[in-house]
Amino acid sequence: MDSCRRTGLSGVLCSLSLLCVILDIQLDGVLGATHVEIEHHLEMGRKLLAAGQLAEALSHYHSAVEGDSKNYLTYYKRAAVFLAMGKSKSALPDLTRAIQLKPDFLAARLQRGNILLKQGNTQEAREDFEAVLQRSPDHEEAQDQLMRANELEELQEEAHATYHQGDYSATISVLERVIEISPWDPESRELRAECYIRMGDPQKAIQDLTPTTRLRNDNRAAFLKLSMLHYGLGEHHESLNHIRECLKLDQDDKECFSHYKQVKKLSKQLDSAEELIHMERYQEGIDKYESVMKTEPNVPYYTNLAKERICFCFVKLKLAHEAIDVCSEAHQRDPRNANILRDRAEAYILNQDYEKAVEDYQEAREFDDNHDIREGLERAQKLLKISRKRDYYKILGVSRNANKQEIIKAYRKLAQQWHPDNFQSESEKKEAEKKFIDIASAKEVLTDPEMRQKFDAGEDPLDPENQQGGGGGQTWPFHFDPFQSGGSFHFKFHQN
Repeated sequence: MDSCRRTGLSGVLCSLSLLCVILDIQLDGVLGATHVEIEHHLEMGRKLLAAGQLAEALSHYHSAVEGDSKNYLTYYKRAAVFLAMGKSKSALPDLTRAIQLKPDFLAARLQRGNILLKQGNTQEAREDFEAVLQRSPDHEEAQDQLMRANELEELQEEAHATYHQGDYSATISVLERVIEISPWDPESRELRAECYIRMGDPQKAIQDLTPTTRLRNDNRAAFLKLSMLHYGLGEHHESLNHIRECLKLDQDDKECFSHYKQVKKLSKQLDSAEELIHMERYQEGIDKYESVMKTEPNVPYYTNLAKERICFCFVKLKLAHEAIDVCSEAHQRDPRNANILRDRAEAYILNQDYEKAVEDYQEAREFDDNHDIREGLERAQKLLKISRKRDYYKILGVSRNANKQEIIKAYRKLAQQWHPDNFQSESEKKEAEKKFIDIASAKEVLTDPEMRQKFDAGEDPLDPENQQGGGGGQTWPFHFDPFQSGGSFHFKFHQN
């Protein structure tokens, strides 16, 4: 107050003056403390960045920017961390802010120009490179990048021109160089994906579209197209994942929601059908695959798959004729499918058509020479060999899936018909004898589970060649030898 009196200031003005001095002193203290903290964050950020701990480094740079929003270097350093993390889109605003704070900051301009060039933004990239060259005409990197920006612009124009001319192969060739210069440009990848789609190569289209979901914000169109491409390839789980990503961005997107309902319904049916087959509920599996074909009749993959799996189910149900019909239709639709050929071969075996079974297994091996197919071919060849000798199912006139009661019934009927006592002439008796022995042998093999299993695997358990020691002579079933009594036949039947 004494100083106020000496300067002649009034009481109120003097008090305000003193308050300002006090505030300045306090503010200097605060700013001094903040400056120390900022330097600490910058130093920690630098150390963590050098150690590769990017997330931790970024956290410190965030704090440094909050503490001093006027320091162009702080923004530039944070941009460097974003770039190290592969987040070029996040780095751009920091580089722009650094340039705004210091327009002659050439390193930031060059870095921003490089990012813009990789994003395919030739006009803005060119402006940055030209700004660097205005202040530093001999800057080699800026000169090289400006040339690349001009080249990219020409290539982009060429790619669009060839695309509109319908020359998709030439467009792809041009776009390879475009994407080499601007790998972060979603438009070039989307254009190349469209070319691949038109050329009938959806897998390569998927490879190009997948990164565009990250390169472009809210890229629902890419998620929808990816979902549809996977759907067309039969990859319904991947299709469902992509369409869900679209709905995460906008749950009210009409196109995505409509496609989502279709994919979800079909995917659920397919999973359910396979689960039923896994549980050996084959008829229900057939019914479910019939529903699949109704749900999606327009995409060939799903009809082909349904026919293939229905074919498999009919074989498992031992319905030979139904299996052969469906398997043949499936084979026409997908002639290189080894699974269909394998299943039809099994259906032919059920139908006792061993030659065709061998043919199908041999053809299947051309497409997939796996263990199951090699084993199946070997079995079919054994059955064919046996059938040219004795086929016990054919002898009794029963199917391969006949039960024991059906086998015994057929045996009794044929045994009565071909009993040698029913014939008078010697030649007729010999023929009846041979038939009767075959009938009895068939009954013995097919009513014994172990022998029947061997026969079904392509081995004749009554063939002397298969007996241990070999060549031991015929062992007659049912305790009789028709040659022992000089032609007077007295047969004893054991009715099981």
